[in-house]
Amino acid sequence: MHRPAIGIDFGTTNSVVAMLYPDGRSETLRHATDEVFRSVLCFWPGVGGRPTHAAGPAAIGAYLDDPLESRLVMSMKSYLAQRSFTETRILGRTRRLEELVALFLGEFLAPFRNDLDGARVVIGRPVRFVGEAAEDPGLGERRLRAAFALAGMKDVEVALEPAGAGHRFAAGLDRAETVLVADFGGGTSDFSVMRFDPGPPRRVTPLGHSGIGVAGDAFDYRIIDHVVSPELGKGSSYTVMDKHLPVPPSWFTGFARWHQLSLMRAPKTLRDIAEVARTAEHPERLMRLIRLIEDEAGYALYRAVSEAKTALSRAEETVLRFAHADFAVEARIDRAAFEGWIAPELGKIASALDAALADAGLPPEQVDRVFLTGGTSLVPAVRRLFEERFGLQRIVSGGEFVSVAEGLALIAGEAGQETT
Repeated sequence: MHRPAIGIDFGTTNSVVAMLYPDGRSETLRHATDEVFRSVLCFWPGVGGRPTHAAGPAAIGAYLDDPLESRLVMSMKSYLAQRSFTETRILGRTRRLEELVALFLGEFLAPFRNDLDGARVVIGRPVRFVGEAAEDPGLGERRLRAAFALAGMKDVEVALEPAGAGHRFAAGLDRAETVLVADFGGGTSDFSVMRFDPGPPRRVTPLGHSGIGVAGDAFDYRIIDHVVSPELGKGSSYTVMDKHLPVPPSWFTGFARWHQLSLMRAPKTLRDIAEVARTAEHPERLMRLIRLIEDEAGYALYRAVSEAKTALSRAEETVLRFAHADFAVEARIDRAAFEGWIAPELGKIASALDAALADAGLPPEQVDRVFLTGGTSLVPAVRRLFEERFGLQRIVSGGEFVSVAEGLALIAGEAGQETT
């Protein structure tokens, strides 16, 4: 009897779980009515002040109900390979990073526990984690495995996320082809070159890989950095002993990055901003920055920015609208300006793409198909990178949010067949 096959894509922004059935059909398991589940946690004081938590949509709902008393934790995956981040204090209790991820996984996977019992489970990992250091390239995966173990899943296998997406795409191939898979998540962009032979039996030969810790979140950062942060004091100055000094730019780096904002709520950081505001060129802007941080208004801002970014994939221009207390932004953004802002990230993505081809020892002409998946693959400037190298005819896209999980389930199923 074959073990059930499950694929789990724990993502920076969204998470997905998929199952492979004995008849070869794969299906994304729905959480309530949604295939994808937001990768967020929320903590708030419960009965007697004891911390209570929720994950996914319930976490967002709890946060929106009372942002001042809650703590929203986002983009946990972005910390996995960062040695400097080991723990944080939430409502007076120290929480290790692996514990936070395990708490999320426990909530995320709770409806599927019956399916998971006895299943062969394959989880995904990026080719390169965000912030992964050359001296310890395995840290991110070790922490990921530890988090799954804490969540009660010690017997899991790990596969590269673009390999998962490739398996999902290749399930429909009827002839041998060399495929480049580009998987764009919230925090990472991953590339894999693979040779697929439909068989039977189906054979997959990995040829080359590359990845970089740059993706959709970095594009959001650029919008905040160029449109919002200047209205909160970025680029202005303050005075110390008759000397004009720039307002520390690091504040705005942290403010504009999803996974760093919650750390700015530390009392020392807020005191430092308030001290600088006393002699600042535009003190009211820095006071608005403090208000946004104290009021935990980051989620609403990021949602508005993400909507503007998505709109620019469909139209040549859009308007970013955001308001909180006495702070309001209504800024027109055109696609050309946005593409100029993200030019550094586009260059890094292009270099990582070329590195995957070099690792495979193949020129672009020898790639038969290019499969683009993940939300950032919908950004026109990203698609142009591939059109210029491979031509429009070879490019296929789809399953932007579920292809990795479904492909990981296929990998789990194939591994099960090999051992029977």
